[in-house]
Amino acid sequence: MKRLFLLCCMVLLVGCTFQTKHRGYVFPDDLESQVANITTTSALIENIGTPQVKTVFGDEVWIYFGAEENYRGPLAPTFTDETVLLAWVKGKRVLKTQVLKDVDLPDVVIADGETEIPAAIELNALEELFNNIGRFSPAGLGQ
Repeated sequence: MKRLFLLCCMVLLVGCTFQTKHRGYVFPDDLESQVANITTTSALIENIGTPQVKTVFGDEVWIYFGAEENYRGPLAPTFTDETVLLAWVKGKRVLKTQVLKDVDLPDVVIADGETEIPAAIELNALEELFNNIGRFSPAGLGQ
């Protein structure tokens, strides 16, 4: 009985481990002072790296994101130290930079479930199997 209790306790302790993973960029502590002196895109790429996203419409803005994802055993992961760096770029010049921290970012709630696709056809496994018959040509025929 004691061995079973000890085994259960060890399993529970192993399940309560703490782990942190970095997501996106790992920014230095003095990010704001580093980017304040950057005036060219080549200097920005050299110091921070290539951006994760560049805007398509409106002003060209380079976006960098970094966060720490914390795992605590069976609980849902949480994110801390979220930082977003925005750099307004025109040609090869950096016009303005802005650093947003956790408190500046809005809380986004992700909805449960799936988004329905309009006019989607849902097939079961047998329908999927028979639907694919005849769609593929034999190998080597080049069709």
